[in-house]
Amino acid sequence: MKLDQLKRDAAAEALKSVESGMRLGLGTGSTAKIFVDLLAERMKAESLRLICVPTSEATRIQAHNLGLPLTTLEETPELDLAIDGADEIDPQLNLIKGGGAAHLREKIVEMAAKRFIVIADETKLVANLGKFPLPLECAPFGLEATRRQLEKAVLSAGCQGKLVLRRKATGETLLTDGGNVILDAHLGRIVDPAKLAEALDHVTGLVEHGLFIGMAERAILATSTGLRTLTR
Repeated sequence: MKLDQLKRDAAAEALKSVESGMRLGLGTGSTAKIFVDLLAERMKAESLRLICVPTSEATRIQAHNLGLPLTTLEETPELDLAIDGADEIDPQLNLIKGGGAAHLREKIVEMAAKRFIVIADETKLVANLGKFPLPLECAPFGLEATRRQLEKAVLSAGCQGKLVLRRKATGETLLTDGGNVILDAHLGRIVDPAKLAEALDHVTGLVEHGLFIGMAERAILATSTGLRTLTR
């Protein structure tokens, strides 16, 4: 079965958790994009009353074009549910996110939600986080000094690997929606995700890392043999 169909299956299952009247956080990425498409279809078909907060400019544009009612966390600081994808998921539902350069806004939105559901295909489930490079969103000012502090933090948590500045296909430095840059930490394996997250949290100049620890209540995984749900 093609990955796109698996992602659609996971998104469709998550859609069952949406009820009229909800305040929703809309994720970013290929699987979240499918969810937003399905959400718009259902809203129109069932006349659902919804208000949504997007986690990126790309999602905001998509949702706006589909007619989904949008708000901001300034206007609606508490959400009922957030649904988003992930780059890696471990059995404890710790996540790596940020492949789409949106993990700062994703984390803000998902922390504001009472419930956070992850949707993904089976390829995102791993025994240990780290094969996917860990995104570290940093302020551009003093980047080399920040990089050195990040390297020390990574080592203190029992990890090691190169921190590589993310660039566009054109070679230009990629900037996030907030105007920051991303260092991708190629760690291979993260021994203790919570310990690493804590160490990174103390680095000045780091705006946000892509470790989502203890945030997701469940993950809906679409596999070649059907849907699989993991709960925390």
